[in-house]
Amino acid sequence: MDEKILRSWLAAFKAGTLSEADLFEHLKALPFQDLDFAKVDHHRRLRRGFPEVIYGEGKDVEQILAIAGNLYQHGNPVLITRLDDAKIKAICRAYPDAKANSSARTVAIPQKEKGSQKTIPDVRGLVITAGTSDNPVAEEAAETLEAFSYPCDRLYDVGVAGLHRLMAHRELILKANAIAVVAGMEGALASVVGGLVEVPVIAVPTSVGYGASFGGISSLLSMLTGCAGGVAVVNIDNGFAAGYMLAVILRNLEKRPASPPDDQT
Repeated sequence: MDEKILRSWLAAFKAGTLSEADLFEHLKALPFQDLDFAKVDHHRRLRRGFPEVIYGEGKDVEQILAIAGNLYQHGNPVLITRLDDAKIKAICRAYPDAKANSSARTVAIPQKEKGSQKTIPDVRGLVITAGTSDNPVAEEAAETLEAFSYPCDRLYDVGVAGLHRLMAHRELILKANAIAVVAGMEGALASVVGGLVEVPVIAVPTSVGYGASFGGISSLLSMLTGCAGGVAVVNIDNGFAAGYMLAVILRNLEKRPASPPDDQT
């Protein structure tokens, strides 16, 4: 449920093409619909700009499909995270147009656009990893951002063990409007990137590393105590939180009024 759909209902009711009874049927599912085992929040897209996302771990396939179907029927694109291979296959059988990413452990079910094609935003995010082992968390971030209809560039395996690899892509880094940096081990890459750019940086510690990394705690503490300003930190291995925050930043950039040309007062 988004503002466009709600406005279309009200316009149809005003024009006499949608009856009061039918309008009531549309609206009564707001703000949520009770499925007994889950209460699907159809009001979230109106409140926050993005629909509810399904956390797949701990839910069985039937529960996931019921929630996904309910969201989809109400005009929402659907993103499901933290899925195993069996769940991914079952969801893709039910939704052949779904986009699955086994590395990210996600499935995205796009809502078909009605009428004209969706305008591609003129803002974009970037997801960077320190090492290839960090890629699954980075892919979760990228898939989340793309599920919310924002373009996402990827720059992988450019950690501090070879900074020339990062600097070789300086142009790509500088054109991003918001960046997620995903790193395990000592997590130093977030501070490096934060010192290069003027845009928000979301640091994502991962559990990649040897014994003294303590399952990502070393990377988390390093990012929290980093010296570069403008860097915020999410939880260990939480690519979804990083992708969501990138989407929030980009959405607010889109909503800003355009600046007047320099020759105008």
